[in-house]
Amino acid sequence: MIERTIETALKDMAGKYPVVTITGPRQSGKTTLCRKVFPDMAYVNLERPDIREYAVADPRGFLATYPEGAILDEIQRAPHLLSYIQVLVDENAPTCPFILTGSQQFEVLNTVTQSLAGRTALLRLLPLSIAELSPHEQTDALDRLLLYGFYPRIYDRKLDPTQALGDYFATYVERDMRQMATIKDIGLFEKFVKLCAGRIGQILNLQSLGNDAGVSHTTVRAWISLLEASYVVFLLSPWYRNISKRLIKSPKLYFYDVGLASYLLGMENESHVSRHPLRGNLFENLVVVEALKYRLNRGKRSNMTFYRDGKGNEVDLVLEIGPDVFPIEIKSGATIVTDYFKGLKSFEKVVPVLKNRGTDSSSVTSGSGLVYGGVEKQRRGSTIIYPFYAIEEMLDGVNLG
Repeated sequence: MIERTIETALKDMAGKYPVVTITGPRQSGKTTLCRKVFPDMAYVNLERPDIREYAVADPRGFLATYPEGAILDEIQRAPHLLSYIQVLVDENAPTCPFILTGSQQFEVLNTVTQSLAGRTALLRLLPLSIAELSPHEQTDALDRLLLYGFYPRIYDRKLDPTQALGDYFATYVERDMRQMATIKDIGLFEKFVKLCAGRIGQILNLQSLGNDAGVSHTTVRAWISLLEASYVVFLLSPWYRNISKRLIKSPKLYFYDVGLASYLLGMENESHVSRHPLRGNLFENLVVVEALKYRLNRGKRSNMTFYRDGKGNEVDLVLEIGPDVFPIEIKSGATIVTDYFKGLKSFEKVVPVLKNRGTDSSSVTSGSGLVYGGVEKQRRGSTIIYPFYAIEEMLDGVNLG
C-alpha cells in the first residue's frame, strides 16, 4: 500500500475536531486512506442503495447504529445527515468522531460549511504525488508519467492507462454530470471536455471554447463549473498586487490529473506523448498540480497563482507565503537555455527580489525557481533549478510549505 503524505494532517485534524471532511476526485484514494488511518472505525458506503435508503428514511436510527462515530463515504449522497451529525457532535463532542468523504467538492463543501461550520476540518486528497509514487515506480520517465497520470488504482492493479482512464471517464465523470445536471447530449459534452484538454495550460476564453464546441458561453461557464465540482479541471487565478502594469485577469485551465488529459487528447502510448504538440502544456500541468498537492497534502490551502502582463511576459507559477512571493518557471526541455529565464527577469522588475528577509516591502521574492525536464540540480544567480521529479524537494528547500 502506498503511503500518503496527507496521513499526518488527517491524524492531527482528527484529534482536534469532532468531524473531518475529505474531498477529492473519485478513485484518488480517500476510502483507502480513511480505513488505513482509522482501522477500528465503522465504515459506511453511502453509494450502496440499501444503506442510503436507510439513512434517508431514518437518519436518527441510522446514526444511532454508530455510537462511536463512523467513516461516511460519499456523503453527498445523503447530505441531510449533516444536520443530524451537527446535533450529535454538539451533544457528545469530542467523543463522537465522524470522518466524511465526498467526490463532488462544491456540493459537499457548501453543505458542510452550512451545517458543520466550526465543527469540521477540511482536507482535499488528490491522486498520488510524484514523491508518494517514487518508492514504488520509476518517476523520472516523463512521458510515462504524462501518459499514466497518478490515480492509485492504475499502479496498484498494473492497469493499461488508456483503458483505465477511458473507463474512469465513462463510469465516474459522465455519471457525476448526470447526477449534478441535466445534460441532454452527452456526446456533445464529451466533445467539450476534449476541447478543454486541448486548451490545457492556456488562458480560459469562454467565447472561443463555446464557438468550437457549438454551445453558448453561458453553457461553457456552467459546464466548466460542473467539471470543477467533479475534480476534473481547476482554474488557476492570475497574480496581481496593486501594480501599474496591465495584467491578464482571466484564469488558466488545468486538469487535476494529467493522465486523464492525455487520454482525452487521444494518446495511447509514450511515443504519442513524446511527439504531441501539447507535451509542454501537459508538463506544465503536471508541475502545477504537484505544487498544489504539496500544499493540500499538508492540510494547507492553495497559495498558487500565475503572472502574465499585457505584453505576454509570463511566469507559470507564483507561490505566496505571507508577504513573500516565489515565482517558478516551468519548461519541459531537458537542456537549460537563456530564454527560460525571460519571464522570471520580467517578474523581478515588477516585484523586487528580496536579498534578506528583514525588508518591510509588501511584495517581495526570495529568489525564483525553474522546474524542467532534465535531471541536474543547478543554481543560476538567485534561481534554483530542479528536475520535475524533485519538485517536492525544491519546495521543502524554499520553505513555502
